[in-house]
Amino acid sequence: MIVFSFAKLGYQDSSISQCKPIQEIITMKKSIAVLGLLGIALAGPVFAKEGKVPEGVRHLDHVFVIMMENHGYSQIMNNPNAPFVNDLAHLANLATNYYGIGHPSLTNYLEVVGGSNFGVQSDHNADWHNAFCANNLVTGITNTDNPPTGDICPISGTGTDAATPAVDASNESGPPGLNNIDGIQSIPAVANISGKTIADQLFEARRTWKSYQEDLPIEGADLVNYSDGVYTNNTDFSKILPALTPPLTSAGIVSLYAAKHNPFVYFRSVQEGRDPGLSLAHTVGFDGPKGLYADLGTGNIPAFSFIAPNQCNDQHGRGNAGPFCNYDPVSNGSQAGLNPALIQRGDVEVRKLVTAIKKSPAWRDGNNAIVVLWDENDYSVAPNTNQVVLIVDTNYGVDGKQSAAPYNHFSLLKSLESAFELPCLNHACDENVHVMTDLFGANGHDRR
Repeated sequence: MIVFSFAKLGYQDSSISQCKPIQEIITMKKSIAVLGLLGIALAGPVFAKEGKVPEGVRHLDHVFVIMMENHGYSQIMNNPNAPFVNDLAHLANLATNYYGIGHPSLTNYLEVVGGSNFGVQSDHNADWHNAFCANNLVTGITNTDNPPTGDICPISGTGTDAATPAVDASNESGPPGLNNIDGIQSIPAVANISGKTIADQLFEARRTWKSYQEDLPIEGADLVNYSDGVYTNNTDFSKILPALTPPLTSAGIVSLYAAKHNPFVYFRSVQEGRDPGLSLAHTVGFDGPKGLYADLGTGNIPAFSFIAPNQCNDQHGRGNAGPFCNYDPVSNGSQAGLNPALIQRGDVEVRKLVTAIKKSPAWRDGNNAIVVLWDENDYSVAPNTNQVVLIVDTNYGVDGKQSAAPYNHFSLLKSLESAFELPCLNHACDENVHVMTDLFGANGHDRR
């Protein structure tokens, strides 16, 4: 029998804090789940778990997803400090009506790779290798930044995710709140969500994947919440130059790598790594013999590459990394409030990555696509929406397309699953989520 420690997870739940009998708590949670299911039924048909293989995108051999950070569509497009991204948007294919789902970052990363927030609406660290905690799918309790609810139990099994309101005035912002999606759409909590990602699906289909994370330490991702590439949250600074005054501490680390931008490490299947094809060994850095640039050089690239630049190069910014990486001075959705150096730094990073990909032997092998996107806007409040840039660049002649079709992160996942001939997963199965055929190109005779 497994006993779940709600206190360990820091859940802010009055029934738990008052130490009610566990059976009463379980009964209450079941009642809430029933009400949630009723709400879903009233909202219309919404599907979960895995469905049929989506149609619409040709077979792809390699897909490179480059994830950028925290800037809205109007802050990047026509920005003079992002010339490469703007050129790429016009030469390749641009979604002009694409939205992040919610906030904060980790939530969107989970939605891109797993089609759900899995009950997580926070940037909290993973509760590494904890076999006894109850994950948010099981409890139906949302993990939030505000109020803080503690580390995130490894995601697994099936259960209920968290609802996405049209406007969130509680978790990340007070009134008037942050607009999720377009400020009009909302997504109810859904039961029977499967705690897996496209990595699990690729593994099951005997396809390959990697999560390339800039400045991941050479020791790997296990137990690492943040790092500058050398020092991590696990570094024992008492063993490093103890004579220094003041002494070195973890507070001095510039968090370049952040686990919150590496969504796969939050899943039990990857943390446990019971099979070499689905383990933490598949999350690597940019450098080194098994890193991104080495793989690009040899052409030994997996089918799916998830690429996350560090928090200076992805335009997120850090407060202790100097003026060229400093946070934007103002978050109001405008270009005037931006740190121009941070925007330019991200633009250079995208150019470096796209250029390296196109020089790789893998780019010339089969049908391939590069996707460049931003996770969410800059946290500016309503009426600003969560519209972000998404660009699709292919090697098979589909270019110069602008699509005004309404797409979001679930649409991207559904399109990737179509390209890899995988079943739709979680909210990627929702009826109002469409494959981005116009940006990736129709399957036609190219599906193999």
